[in-house]
Amino acid sequence: MMSVSGVVKGKAMRFFDRQNEIAELRRNRDLSAESSRFTVLTGRRRVGKTELITEAYSDQPYVYFYVSRKALPDLCEDFRLIAEKALGRSIPGGIRRFSEIFRFILEESSARPITLVIDEFQDFTYIDESVFSEMARDWDQLNRKARINLVVSGSINRLMTQIMENREAPLYGRNTGKIKLEPFDIPVLKEILAFHNPKWTSEDLLALWTFTGGVPRYVALLMDAKAWTRDAMIKEIVRENSTFFDEGKSILIQEFGKEHGTYFSILSAIAGGKTSRDKIESVTGGAVSGFLTKLEREYDLISKVRPLFERNEKKNILYKIEDSFYRFWFRFMFKYAYLLEVKMYDELRGIVKRDYDVFSGVALESYFRHKFIGERKYTRIGGWWDRKGENEIDLVCDNEFTGELVFFEVKRDVSKISLGDLERKARVFLAKNPELQSRKTSFKGLSLQDM
Repeated sequence: MMSVSGVVKGKAMRFFDRQNEIAELRRNRDLSAESSRFTVLTGRRRVGKTELITEAYSDQPYVYFYVSRKALPDLCEDFRLIAEKALGRSIPGGIRRFSEIFRFILEESSARPITLVIDEFQDFTYIDESVFSEMARDWDQLNRKARINLVVSGSINRLMTQIMENREAPLYGRNTGKIKLEPFDIPVLKEILAFHNPKWTSEDLLALWTFTGGVPRYVALLMDAKAWTRDAMIKEIVRENSTFFDEGKSILIQEFGKEHGTYFSILSAIAGGKTSRDKIESVTGGAVSGFLTKLEREYDLISKVRPLFERNEKKNILYKIEDSFYRFWFRFMFKYAYLLEVKMYDELRGIVKRDYDVFSGVALESYFRHKFIGERKYTRIGGWWDRKGENEIDLVCDNEFTGELVFFEVKRDVSKISLGDLERKARVFLAKNPELQSRKTSFKGLSLQDM
């Protein structure tokens, strides 16, 4: 979460959204005055975890440690100086273990409540993994007498899962709460765009969703650059020295490590429309089952999707990239990296504009899916397709409480929507799902006009 800033008609910087998360962080701080709290804050990079903490705790002092990758004694010395300044207490020098300063703060909190934030917590993995077992030992020994509000924040999903959720990990079961920070939802994107550009259009909103997926850092980059329209966004993203060029690579290489080449090939294939395992393997030239499993379960980057109401869990499976920014980055920045190397920015902008309608059409389906989830009108939401690929329905929305079953066709251009064709496909769907034939059905179109 980050503030999205920009000076428009005299408007000052604003911090958007995150009221629920701020309330939760402050609630835990208040509770820690009587009993220790341990909150895990996760979320993909650039989603604004540090900014959230800064906003939530701006009203009271707290101790903030950032785990940089340096020798542990040097890092501990940095932490000692930070803690001394924040707590107003002298701490003996020569600290070489993190547990020494962690125990000091735990013991100090028995006399007065203390909030301790450890940012990029997973990076202790690269410095000294024994930190986690030492923290678990100290927490178990001292947390009942302490009055500490401990918040650990991490960006690398795989490592944070190993540290906090692996049953064999030292810190497993110690946290009292968890917050997973998600990108901005659709109402917030509308609010941000309206704040900067009161005359925004549905095309502009779809572009912001297509290019950023609501990730605050990318939204802020575009808004601060006054890229408030679709064409302005494309120009800002594809220009010399653009921050967006290496963004996917710089983040995901840290996640994937030495196997990043294979993962990049898989994600590029999916972003390019190769969404079945057979088609992905036709691009990568090798078996990808294990990689797909890790991308879904460990890295939380793709999802395995089946037709709604499909009973066979092992058939008719497709894969999609959940993160809109990565879907865009792999489709254009990664695929056409050779154009960037020779600074052919105009040519790449031309390709983005050429393919934009088709690419953003897929994003539009994602947009309405997220919109419906936020509105909580339906108990099941998903796409449907038959195994031969002859019939496909963009969205099927079911409300099992009201018995309503709604079929949607999604097109950028409303004139291209055919409700007659949608009804024909729905008859095929109902023939394959006879238990739903008694439902009240309706057929609707969704386009840019409905955003």
